[in-house]
Amino acid sequence: MPLLSSLDDNKKLAVTYRVEGGCLGPVGHTHIDKFCEFTQENIHNPNANFIKLNIIPRHDKSLPEMEFNVLSKKVNHLQAEKYLSVFGQSLDDFECQLSDELTRLIQTYVREHIKP
Repeated sequence: MPLLSSLDDNKKLAVTYRVEGGCLGPVGHTHIDKFCEFTQENIHNPNANFIKLNIIPRHDKSLPEMEFNVLSKKVNHLQAEKYLSVFGQSLDDFECQLSDELTRLIQTYVREHIKP
């Protein structure tokens, strides 16, 4: 098994997280694209050795909030859980950490970029 630091991006669990504008308040829809860029640049991902995060706006509500891929192939929740278990992680813990990190970034972005 390769060292975690040498894991190629295509072998990582690619997590696409779609963020809705409403999380930024009533005018969030006008900020969501820039917020996602801000988040992508500033998010803390302690599992970057085996998880690649992609934070994008959720303009199409028919698409899932969270999507998983490995080797450019879509995987379901159970498969993502099994993948993370190889690294001693759980999907539930990852989702909680991601939620906490997004909450922190939302608060920072609103404070710095959205005028009351």
